[in-house]
Amino acid sequence: MANSIWASIEQSGLGTTIASNEWMFPTIETIHVFALVTVIGAIAIMDMRLLGLTSKGRSVKAVERDTVPVTWIGFAVALITGLLLFVSKATTYMANPYFLWKMGLMAVAGVNMAIFHRILSKGIDEWGKPGGSIPAAAKLSGALSLGIWLIIPFCGRVIGFTLGVYY
Repeated sequence: MANSIWASIEQSGLGTTIASNEWMFPTIETIHVFALVTVIGAIAIMDMRLLGLTSKGRSVKAVERDTVPVTWIGFAVALITGLLLFVSKATTYMANPYFLWKMGLMAVAGVNMAIFHRILSKGIDEWGKPGGSIPAAAKLSGALSLGIWLIIPFCGRVIGFTLGVYY
């Protein structure tokens, strides 16, 4: 049944149009890559600030204020373009372990982010100010996030090299 769902998506008008058009898939993929670079860059800036590696002269709150909107805009574009790419090759993607790993890692990154923003970020207004230190749990969350977001594009790139290998 699941295979028929993915096949139905792939064989939809949108899916066949993207897959059969000479320029649509590469154009969507290019926009997807730019969006991912934006997301990962903004997240890396925040994570490296949490780890005390960059922007030491700015509070964590100020860095968060600057990076979160950029992250969400990039993520929205990456989500839309990612869905368009998925629609064109749904059955192939769902059989590809690197695609599944990428999706799983993005889910873990989302849970990590939710835990950070809902639980760990209490007192963030004082982090990085004179006399204010960043809690170890927040640093761990930043390190985990940075690690995950370095692996995600690796999985994404390998997907391109393994399309059609897994069925």
